[in-house]
Amino acid sequence: MATHNRFRLLPVALAAALCATAHAQPAQPAPRADTTLAPVTIRSAAQDATADVTGFGDQPLSSTPVSATVVGSDAIADSGARTLRDLYRFDSSVGDAYNAAGYYDYASVRGFVLDPSYNYRRDGLPISAETSLSLEHLERVELLKGTSGIQAGTSAPGGLFNAVVKRPTNEPLRRLRAEVNSNGNALTHLDLGGRLAEGDFGYRLNLAGERLKGEARGTEGWRGLAALAVDARLSRDSLLEAEFELSRRRQPSVPGLSLLGNALPPADPKININTQPWSQPVDFRNFSGSLRYTQAIDARWNWQAQLGTQRLRTDDFLAYPFGCFDAGSGTYYADRYCPNGDFDLYDFRSLNEKRNTTAAQWRINGQFETGAVGHKLSAGVLTSRLRVRGQPQADNNAAVGTGNLFTLPTLPADPSFTDPFTNRTERSTEFFATDVIQWTPALQTWLGLRHTRLDRQSVRTDGSRATDYSQDFTTPWLAMSVKLSPVHTAYASWGQGVESEVVAGRARYTNNGEALPALKSDQWEIGVKADDGRSRWHATLFNVARPVSADRLNTGASCSDSTPGSCTRVIDGEARHRGLELGGGRRSGAWSYDTSVTWIDAERRDSVLTPALNGKRPTNVPQWVLRANLGYSVAAVPGLRLGAHLSHEGNRTVLPDESIKIPSWTRVDASLRYDTRLMNRPTTWTVAIHNLFDRRYFQESPYQYEHVYLFPGASRTLRVAMDTAF
Repeated sequence: MATHNRFRLLPVALAAALCATAHAQPAQPAPRADTTLAPVTIRSAAQDATADVTGFGDQPLSSTPVSATVVGSDAIADSGARTLRDLYRFDSSVGDAYNAAGYYDYASVRGFVLDPSYNYRRDGLPISAETSLSLEHLERVELLKGTSGIQAGTSAPGGLFNAVVKRPTNEPLRRLRAEVNSNGNALTHLDLGGRLAEGDFGYRLNLAGERLKGEARGTEGWRGLAALAVDARLSRDSLLEAEFELSRRRQPSVPGLSLLGNALPPADPKININTQPWSQPVDFRNFSGSLRYTQAIDARWNWQAQLGTQRLRTDDFLAYPFGCFDAGSGTYYADRYCPNGDFDLYDFRSLNEKRNTTAAQWRINGQFETGAVGHKLSAGVLTSRLRVRGQPQADNNAAVGTGNLFTLPTLPADPSFTDPFTNRTERSTEFFATDVIQWTPALQTWLGLRHTRLDRQSVRTDGSRATDYSQDFTTPWLAMSVKLSPVHTAYASWGQGVESEVVAGRARYTNNGEALPALKSDQWEIGVKADDGRSRWHATLFNVARPVSADRLNTGASCSDSTPGSCTRVIDGEARHRGLELGGGRRSGAWSYDTSVTWIDAERRDSVLTPALNGKRPTNVPQWVLRANLGYSVAAVPGLRLGAHLSHEGNRTVLPDESIKIPSWTRVDASLRYDTRLMNRPTTWTVAIHNLFDRRYFQESPYQYEHVYLFPGASRTLRVAMDTAF
């Protein structure tokens, strides 16, 4: 295809751009001391003390009564991260949740799985994460932990990701990065930035191309990225910004393994069941872009208008295992493989899936006083539309044959596109306001409110299972913070998040097509933070309660469309997750460290339909997680820095009844970084080994689609990178 050829030529384009810019002499931007708007600057992650995702963008994180993590572009590059899941190593409250190699990423935060349709933002506007998200063009990735009722209209209660794109730099920027690893992956990334016309116009261009070769067999592929951001100072009081990205990724995905009867299989990351002669790569195509206009009213007030769009197209292919019929015993294993490693194999194909998101936001920000009390106010409106369209899929009830985990026999294909695709259209209008009230130099209260109007429709491509409903809900949030000292802050907060669920339009339900009452999650959080510029630490207690929906059986042995009205979808108790988060970091002389620990007590409560699950820990949620990063600068060799990363996760339950668990695991990574000069240009060489001791373990155990999945951790991998300015 034409797009395919363009990305195959991306390394040539990178080389051409390198040659063209190597001799350029960019002009230094002229100072603009009289501007009312803040100058356009790009700060490093170490300087970045705020997070837009909180809704209080100009407030330092060290004194904001929320839990948030910011991973800057330098940390992203140093860690060798390629996908969002590679960033989970920076926070102990974030983990995997059905992360198949070659597919898009799922995240679990505080034990709750984030919804890829509603828990992700790009420069503050909603996007779908049901695609491959690139990282090279991002200035930082922000994560708000906990409910996000005032930041998002609907979202799962775990947290909210926000990808912040790189913007034009004040100083000329010319950087080239090349990286390879022992699996055969090879990356080239070019990052250019600067200002033109005496500083009034700025640009930032990122180009990346990568050959993909996963550890599992048959996972060769490629990806490409082109991203451009520009801005223009139209006057001293106004700034216009525009950016877009075009990306594509083609790579076969790797389905998870499963139990062999009641036993765990080998934790072998090289096994790939998706290796039939008819297996094809998943093809993700992504175009995203936005416009943003900021206007200063005076020194204390400004308003901002923003328009964003995302256009996704996906061709999804997978030879996947699901359950097993053991002919010898006559037993059907509905949620796992047979004890001998047999499984039923299915041929899934879904072509030309389209997910289009459009969003527009207007907000005003300012400060004022009422007597001796100060206020920082932000208010606005956000409108968004999500449109999902597809065509009939090949996802048939009949398996193509019986496979085996150890022999992987060749089986026939079944590309019968007879399963209808569900088309969806969603619209939302959200009004929001926040107010930070300064009562004394030490005491602040924080108030937030968001009202959402939601309209959703869905129908399958054959006209069946149509739903159409509207909902209104309001989500509040409030907090109080106290400065215990110039560097210590204590706080307490309470807030809500909301999810909306409609009962599927299937004959089995007595209430099919009806919306359930809004699923409102409640969270309280108590914390203490400290940051003196050299060291920082935090301690946070949280408690989240989330309603759970389930099927209530009315008649017959099970819910079935062959028995109309056999069940009713109802609210049945809640999931309660409470926990403790501890973290800290310090830079002292040659040494540096960053560490975080999370303990989660997660359980099902108040279920009437399945009382045996009350008090049980949900599947795929570890009780303990530790992340630690250690660095040491070698004084005897200027520019040489040694690094180590440790991840430890406690055991995870495999089945809802907790009868089977995967063991806890510990992984150590090591790195060597050397800052030097190449042809008189600053250059950094990095050599890193991931999984230094080559441990074999299962990284996660999601119970999804009523089936057990087990994903092995990657084995030892060597990575070598070079980053240079020119």
